[in-house]
Formats: sequence, C-alpha cells, structure tokens
Amino acid sequence: MLSYRHGYHAGNYADVLKHATLLQVLKLMHKKGKPMAYIDSHAGAGGYALTDEFAKKTGEYLDGVAKLWQREDLPESLAAYIADVKHFNQGKSELEFYPGSPAFVDMNMRQKDRMVLHELHTTDFQTLDEQFSGDRYIKVVKGDGLKGMIGAVPPLERRGVILVDPSYEIKTDYQDVANAIIKAHKRFSTGVFMLWYPVVDRAQTEAMLKILADSGIKNQLRIEQSIKPDSHEFGMTAAGLWVINPPWQLDVAAKEMLDYLERCLGLPGGKTLVKQEVAE
Repeated sequence: MLSYRHGYHAGNYADVLKHATLLQVLKLMHKKGKPMAYIDSHAGAGGYALTDEFAKKTGEYLDGVAKLWQREDLPESLAAYIADVKHFNQGKSELEFYPGSPAFVDMNMRQKDRMVLHELHTTDFQTLDEQFSGDRYIKVVKGDGLKGMIGAVPPLERRGVILVDPSYEIKTDYQDVANAIIKAHKRFSTGVFMLWYPVVDRAQTEAMLKILADSGIKNQLRIEQSIKPDSHEFGMTAAGLWVINPPWQLDVAAKEMLDYLERCLGLPGGKTLVKQEVAE
C-alpha cells in the first residue's frame, strides 16, 4: 500500500522515470504525422506545487527531479524532460512546480492530437478540469479510470498511448489493473499501453505483471529502476513501467536514461533493468 495523494510524491525518482519515458514514447509516436489520442486512467491534479504541505512533508522531489534540475550533462532523453519541467516553472531559476502527466502531454501535443483524462478524486478532478477547460481536444472525466479506459478505446484516431497509473492503495488494485488492461487491449490491440508500477512488495508486483505476461499479448517491455535492494521494510524500493507495444527503439532510449539515473539517483545496491519480457 502506498500513502496517496500524488502531491506527496510529485517529482520523486519514480516520477522522473515515468515522465521521461512518457516523453520518449510521445516523441517516437510523433514520427508519424497522423493524429493520436492520449488516454490517462488516473490523471491526478495535472500539476503540483513543491512548496505546499504535501510535497514539503516528504521532500521526495529532492531525491528525484531536484537532482537533475541544474545538471548540464543530461542525455537527450532527460534533457527534454527537464526542459519541460523548466517550461512548467515559467523559466524561473528555482524549482517550485512539478507537472503531472497531463501537463507533460499538453506541452507536447500536436494539432488534432487529443487527450482523455480520468480522475475520481473530487479536488484533483476540479483542478484538472479548470486547467483544461475550454480546450475541445481535451476531455476531463470524473469517474473510475479503469472502466473509463476500457470505454475510451479504440480511439477514433486508431493510434494512441494509454497511461495506467493507479494509486495501488488496495491490494486488489494489482489484479484489477492487469485484468482491465487485458480487456482494453482486446478492444485496441495496436495501442501503446504504459502501466506504471511500484515495488513495495516484490511478490505482489510480480504477480500482477505475470498476469500480463501470461495473457497471450505480444510485445511487452519492462523498464525498471531499483534505487536500493528489495526489502520487507515499509516503503518503495523500485518503480517501473510495463509497456505493451512499445514504439521502436524505446528500449534504446530507456537504457540511456536508466544508465544515467542509476548513477545520479540510485543508492548502494540499486539496479536498473530494460528487458523484453514477451516477444513481438
């Protein structure tokens, strides 16, 4: 179980990996000129103040995005990520705000690309809805994100990225998430599905990923950073993305990112992994 709302964790090492990888997926998808849809099952508030009570209580961003903020040796993939974070901070020298996934996508949308954002939490939904109010290419939905994701596919564009980023507050979330992705994939087998996952209990996480690996769905890639060895102590030791239908060369970009992040954000005993878990 994770202590959730996302404001507590905004900008931590798991966010760095998730959002830098998401940007690489968008970049690779944009190599084709056709419009695409972005569907987010758990969109959050869209952006977070790192000076508010949530972020200051944990300070997790200090061991994440803050360590990259002023670096001048970033690889291209991470340089693009930090450039967007700086844009979200309106070019200020101090790191005060952190964009959520919808904000990263919004900064990289092309004409006629669309977003469908699901959020169940009332306060976060209101914030998100206000942020994107009036944009006819962005739809904000208050409701169950897993059901909404299944209902939103296949998109009219027949091209799309689906980010599944739940809180994992309830143990059944792990199985429910895997089963929902399998159902959505049956409706949209060519979509790029990105499942973010934490490692708090390794066995629990691996059981969820095994459901996907054994589903018969082809072309599944794991991208994971462990900042320290797995432990039975409370807390997240690793986080990753399980990507179905990864765009060509995403594995190469992920390896470049993780090699750098391991040196910059990892602790003794940490490791990274980029592995094709299910062949094409």
